[in-house]
Amino acid sequence: MEPKNDSVRDRLLARLPLPENLADYRKETEALLAKHDKALFWERWLARTFIFLGVGVFWLAISSWGRHLNTDQRAGLYTGAALMYFGGAINELGYRISHSKVYLLKELKQVQLQILELQASLKKEDNR
Repeated sequence: MEPKNDSVRDRLLARLPLPENLADYRKETEALLAKHDKALFWERWLARTFIFLGVGVFWLAISSWGRHLNTDQRAGLYTGAALMYFGGAINELGYRISHSKVYLLKELKQVQLQILELQASLKKEDNR
């Protein structure tokens, strides 16, 4: 079982950039995480907007204005409100999944940067 672990270890370490490129890799990582944070913001905003619209349309349907509508029109408002609310709930679930993925990516990048820093410090010690 040890040879498999060594091959996995070697494959993982081969994917890391060289310690000399640590500053560039740090900048790339910051840009990548900023891009993901911006995308998460808009994904969350869309989900919350659908939920609030669904609640708003439902409130409109049960308000005094909605009582002036006939049964078919109120049923249409109820259906639209339900679709918006559940669509927003599904988008919220997608946001939470994406947020978890980005959190794991942040943790992974942090570990990669720590490994690169350790490799760089070990290389400096070897050169002394």
